[in-house]
Amino acid sequence: MKRFADLIVSLVAVSALSHGVAAELDYHTDIAPLLRQYCAACHNDDDFDGDFSVERYLDLEEGGSKGVMLRPGNSKESYLMKLMSGGTEEPMPPADDPQPTEGDLAIFRQWIEEGAKGPGKENDISILSLLTVPDLPPAKGKKAITALAYSNDGGRLAIARFGGVEITNGEGQTVQRLGGLSGKVNAIEFAPGKSDRLVTASGIAGLKGVATLWEGGKAVRHFGEGYHRDILYDATFSPDGKWLATGGYDAKIAIWEVESGERLRTIEIHNGAIYDLAFSPDGNILASASGDMTVKLWRVSDGLRLDTFNQPQGEQYSVAFSPDGKFVFAGGADNRIRMYRLVSKDKPKINPVIHSRFAHEDSIIAMEVSNDGKWLASSSDDRSVKLWSLPSLKQVKAWGNQPDTAPALVFTGEQKLISGRLDGATQTWSYAKLTGLSGRPNPVESDEMDAGSKGRDRSTEVSEIDAVEQAMPIPVSLPTMIRGTIDQPEDTDHYSFSAKAGQPWVFRVNASMDKSPLDSKLEILNEEGEPVERVRLQAVRDSWFTFRGKNSIQANDFRVHNWGEMELNEYLYCNGEVVKLWLYPRGPDSGFTVYPGFGNRHNYFGTSGLTHALGEPCYVVEPIPAGVDPVPNGLPVYTLYFENDDDPLRLLGNDSRLEFTAPKDGEYQVRISDVRGFGGKEYAYQLSVKPPRPGFFVKHDIDAKKGLKVAPGTGREFVVTVVRHDGFDGPIEVEVNGLPKGLSAKSVVIERGQHKAMGVIWAAVDALGEEKKMEGDVPEGEKDKDKDKEKGKEIVVTMAATATVRSVVTRQQLATLGSVMIDEKAPKLKVAIHPDGKSGDPKMKQGEPLVLTIRPGETITAMVRAERIGFGDRILFGKEDSGRNLAHGIIIDNIGLSGLMIPEEGTEQRFFITASKWVPDSERVFFLRATAEGGRTTQPIVLRVKAEG
Repeated sequence: MKRFADLIVSLVAVSALSHGVAAELDYHTDIAPLLRQYCAACHNDDDFDGDFSVERYLDLEEGGSKGVMLRPGNSKESYLMKLMSGGTEEPMPPADDPQPTEGDLAIFRQWIEEGAKGPGKENDISILSLLTVPDLPPAKGKKAITALAYSNDGGRLAIARFGGVEITNGEGQTVQRLGGLSGKVNAIEFAPGKSDRLVTASGIAGLKGVATLWEGGKAVRHFGEGYHRDILYDATFSPDGKWLATGGYDAKIAIWEVESGERLRTIEIHNGAIYDLAFSPDGNILASASGDMTVKLWRVSDGLRLDTFNQPQGEQYSVAFSPDGKFVFAGGADNRIRMYRLVSKDKPKINPVIHSRFAHEDSIIAMEVSNDGKWLASSSDDRSVKLWSLPSLKQVKAWGNQPDTAPALVFTGEQKLISGRLDGATQTWSYAKLTGLSGRPNPVESDEMDAGSKGRDRSTEVSEIDAVEQAMPIPVSLPTMIRGTIDQPEDTDHYSFSAKAGQPWVFRVNASMDKSPLDSKLEILNEEGEPVERVRLQAVRDSWFTFRGKNSIQANDFRVHNWGEMELNEYLYCNGEVVKLWLYPRGPDSGFTVYPGFGNRHNYFGTSGLTHALGEPCYVVEPIPAGVDPVPNGLPVYTLYFENDDDPLRLLGNDSRLEFTAPKDGEYQVRISDVRGFGGKEYAYQLSVKPPRPGFFVKHDIDAKKGLKVAPGTGREFVVTVVRHDGFDGPIEVEVNGLPKGLSAKSVVIERGQHKAMGVIWAAVDALGEEKKMEGDVPEGEKDKDKDKEKGKEIVVTMAATATVRSVVTRQQLATLGSVMIDEKAPKLKVAIHPDGKSGDPKMKQGEPLVLTIRPGETITAMVRAERIGFGDRILFGKEDSGRNLAHGIIIDNIGLSGLMIPEEGTEQRFFITASKWVPDSERVFFLRATAEGGRTTQPIVLRVKAEG
């Protein structure tokens, strides 16, 4: 029997050894790793699921809500063993998590059967503060540089690597080493005003994060031990050096008192790792960049969240304040640098995005602002380092194709930038001679160009020439009409002309308008027959169409990715077509409207309308002068030439129109062809050549045959639109003349660069009384002569448009409005705008129009009130068009899916008015129009835009 028992013991030992069980088990070596792997994620001092923690042996002995976990010597009755082996209704770990192997279970079982021996009271430390790792030999070569810091006195550079820091002097010689640090040193910073004091942020992934305060080369204090459960990514001093903020992979932020080491405040709101922290220059705000794709601002005094920057599309790795405290910069995995204007300095407010730049082809991993606030440096996983001018945030220098990624950047006081790379090397660049891109002209089309020669009222006709080398000269006397035919497939006709630098020309084809099958294309060639470059467009932001495609004429519903970072009046390049953004999307089911804001969309730089597919790429672009190579930013650069397929203003159908300004003195040619390569005897055309004649044509929308009737105390809207000619872009004032007594209309202005304005013909409350007064002034005998009993009420009203074109005041008489009279039928509905809050002018006098004041970048509120006289339905004021005659860049905001409205039986509604940050100071007539009762309007008010100061 004894020999049989010995055999059983031997078999158990062999079985245990086969599953990796040691002959004598140690708690920290053999048991703690398994508890960390299978239990500690849910059962620790922070989560404490089931009132149970496995961090220390004493916690195991105490058990939890399920009772005693360990019964030393009896593994079958130990609840911990039942959980691990699936012997309970809710096994641990959960079924969808990795499960213990048979070898792991054998170790647990043996440990309990042997008495579940612990580590001893003095060694019973948290198992989350320990890690068992294999002993690996160090890699060859220099250790990677993970952080840099430059001393306040400008004499020392601190270079952080794994496990330590070296400090060099101005000659690059190592003068001090700081060692013994746990893990990678992710951040290093000199204390304000103290070059012998600095802090490092390090730790061990999954175990702890530690910030170490060094003074005179010695570690004097540690922050974060026992609080941060994962490696720290940053530790930063407040500007006065009194506080220290720490953050790391555990998504926790802590603020510490430097001298005492006391933890003053914790912030545990982020849902991702904290990669970077920054104090505002006054020390009142702490900014945090996180893996949850946000940057947040916190009030240091109490931890109140002031704002969340949620525009990013990827993890945010870096955040910084400008030295003057006016701006915040952020960058990360979405390859962009965003610049925010700091508004929420003491209470929660929205901080608007000023710039959003596509900066690198890969994640931005480091960002640094120079002490003078004039420069920002960025580095990326694409192995490039770039320099940006501030506050314009324009790229002025790129150092690409670096030997390795540079996760560390630091400015010196000598107009130099130092980068630290993963290959262990530093590199220094001087930027003393850089001046940025300011002063570079933009090739925008202007109405101030000189025609070069005066146009005449007659035209000169010439014949076509096909060959480039035999191009027919265009007569000097302009305008000229050229008749020709693309008489066979792939045929091209050429005409030559001489031009002086800056001299403008206008070329126009008349073909399809005369029923010719020709789909014309115009091109300008130089003397060698090569296309003449017009402009270069550098993409600065990438995007794509996110909701169905677009036809070639549609102006609205341009739904594109990341539209929140785009601004009105920016150019959008779409597969060869260039449009210009006119109105923001107004909700989840809308997109941008592009210029002119209605009708067929306009194109820019001579491009033509195209159809665009869902998912097709598009880019926000900035114009660069022809021949200039822009600083690379990782996005495309498109070169456009002087050519056109279809008229960019969409007035000529398939016919072409091209504006050309000679870049230099020389000989040029205009080439005409069919864009499809078709041709034949019937493919005839007329090509007109003339100097530009800037001008305009305005029309209104009132049907003169029907006229207008306006009920007392209400208004009727009129809309004026303009067609601009040959580059004229100035403002146009439209006035209404000849209104009868009791009716009035303020003049309206079509803004510079815009194509539409709205006005109101308003009937005074006592308008009918005014009419009766007017009739009473007519002598009795004269009344008998008036055969039309309505005479005196029906008065023909006219409009006139006035603008200054090339310093000459030009006046255009519009078509008559027909009969405009007071409606004797009482209205069922009246609507009016009232002030709400501080936006109204408190000094408004009796009888004067209401004046609301708004600042650029601000949102104000107002009230619209209804007087219902037998009208009970909801009152709709429109959706994206709900604000009538607002200045460009000002919108009725927060309108929702139903637009601005007053519900059934309701009498008032608050509404929001938002001004873009770039809107200039102005005063403009503004009103609301209800769709009910034929379009009743409010009485016009004045909206005043006034910048601060």
